Amino acid sequence: MYGNWGRFLRVNLSTGEVKVEEYGEELAKKWLGSRGLAIYLLLKEMDPKADPLGPENKLIIAPGPLSGTSAPTGGRYNVVTKSPQTGFITMSNSGGYFGAELKFAGWDAIVVEGQSEKPVYIYIKDDHVEIRDASHLWGKVVSETEAAIKKEIGSNKLHIASIGPAGENLVKFAAIINDGHRAAGRAGVGAVMGSKKLKAIAVEGSKRVPIADRQKFMLVVREKINKLRNDPVAGGGLPKYGTAVLVNIINENGLYPTRNFQTGVFEHAYEQSGEAMTAKYLIRNQPCYACPIGCGRVNKLPTVGVTEGPEYESIWALGANLGINDLASIIEANHQCDEFGLDTISTGGTLAAAMELYEKGYLTDEELGDAPPFRWGNTEVLHYYIEKIAKREGLGDKLAEGSYRFAEMYGHPEYSMSVKKLELPAYDPRGAEGHGLGYATNNRGGCHIKNYMISPEILGYPYKMDPHDISDDKVKMLILFQDLSAVIDAAGLCLFTTFGLGADDYRDMLNAALGWDFSTEDYLKIGERIWNAERLFNLKAGFDPAKDETLPKRFLEEPMPEGPNKGHVVRLKEMLPRYYALRGWTEDGRIPKEKAEELGIAEFL
Repeated sequence: MYGNWGRFLRVNLSTGEVKVEEYGEELAKKWLGSRGLAIYLLLKEMDPKADPLGPENKLIIAPGPLSGTSAPTGGRYNVVTKSPQTGFITMSNSGGYFGAELKFAGWDAIVVEGQSEKPVYIYIKDDHVEIRDASHLWGKVVSETEAAIKKEIGSNKLHIASIGPAGENLVKFAAIINDGHRAAGRAGVGAVMGSKKLKAIAVEGSKRVPIADRQKFMLVVREKINKLRNDPVAGGGLPKYGTAVLVNIINENGLYPTRNFQTGVFEHAYEQSGEAMTAKYLIRNQPCYACPIGCGRVNKLPTVGVTEGPEYESIWALGANLGINDLASIIEANHQCDEFGLDTISTGGTLAAAMELYEKGYLTDEELGDAPPFRWGNTEVLHYYIEKIAKREGLGDKLAEGSYRFAEMYGHPEYSMSVKKLELPAYDPRGAEGHGLGYATNNRGGCHIKNYMISPEILGYPYKMDPHDISDDKVKMLILFQDLSAVIDAAGLCLFTTFGLGADDYRDMLNAALGWDFSTEDYLKIGERIWNAERLFNLKAGFDPAKDETLPKRFLEEPMPEGPNKGHVVRLKEMLPRYYALRGWTEDGRIPKEKAEELGIAEFL
């Protein structure tokens, strides 16, 4: 087998048993790897109704067949598990070098099951695997954990994925952080890791990923890298200004969510833009493994020294969404989130809900006491509450439940801008209605990267579509983005490669690496299979399309108050039935037996 090793690790933390399990190419041709392999294993092995923080839930860490190769951005990995935040499937993707290192060690995945009685970490050096005591690491922030493990093992070549105090304290939106600042961030994967008392996974590998035709693969890779370097976004805006190049673009298009999505225009957007960050704080770019784009930022700030980030989503979540325009405070808050192991999007979204509850008088000064008041633009809220959330101290204990549960405690869940209880990212769907349909139908909830309709609706990739068109063509484009994104995740690549590459380009790289002769349609069928399998997991976990497949009523009932999208709402009810029909599902959004048989997943019905 090429690309994939055909084996994965199974680590049972309840018993301390470590097993090697093998699988054949037939399975790879059906699921590809990473996100695909993981959902197959979860459907096969666990009850979707299991407690996300109990021993029955499984945590799967999986790079893809192109991870660890020279394919552009071949350093990604996915963390797939049942989310404690949503109660449904989540697949959190991260870059850096950890995913590639896991492939160098000879593994396609680590399946972590059970729960340890005491804190532990997993050490992997090629075929050597140990479960080690981590009692001395419990309570440490991410940078301290990484430094301590490297010193203990005696190697600076290790790449480490770990949790901070937020994961230990089961914060519903705790992240897993690798290589210091790269996050598998969304939907509480860090809390699942914390529930298993697993502090970290440290990996060092020395193997070379097997390629079917290395010479042909290199020629294909060079061609794709040239495409990316000649693209105005992948080869221009992202390397020059990072993902924060989007701040001004999204704001000018009137969908930059401001003050908990009350409007889509922020008057101070330029002050937190990629252009401003480059001028004031940037030291250098920081690419992930095998990345020709290099959108990562290394910044220097007097308060925290040298740090990485923030990305566009983090700038927005800790900035405009809270009415904050001080870029230095945003960079510092992002650094805190990395250290404590928090998802920046959900951290900002939860604080924004608290600010609106405070504004409306439901959260009072009497309850806050001496803590900073939740006023829009108050930077003290950031630095005070990030630590309180991570440690579940004071009001931070309530905030650690996420915006939906927090707002529900005060009788007003409508102030949580979330889908399936997962906070929405930095695009107001009233300014991109196809993107809004993507939010509503996303398998993990309020997520942008599994169906990034901002590309056609705002940026013009693969071509420009009217953001307020809700025709069948728009719905078909969303389905294509969802299926293709599943393929890219399963391959182990970064979604930013879609700025310059199309479906045929991924086919070329995968065929050359794996020795297959698949068509583009064959790969998209794998993506469709993955998407449907994840939905099937959710349906079995209790997902109710009639109740859960929706958006916050703000986007459905409150017209955008200003800017280019003034007067618009999301016409979800008009799009959803056509989405179901084009997916081949029933009118109530369920997967019929015929569709499951067509995709080869009927065994899981």
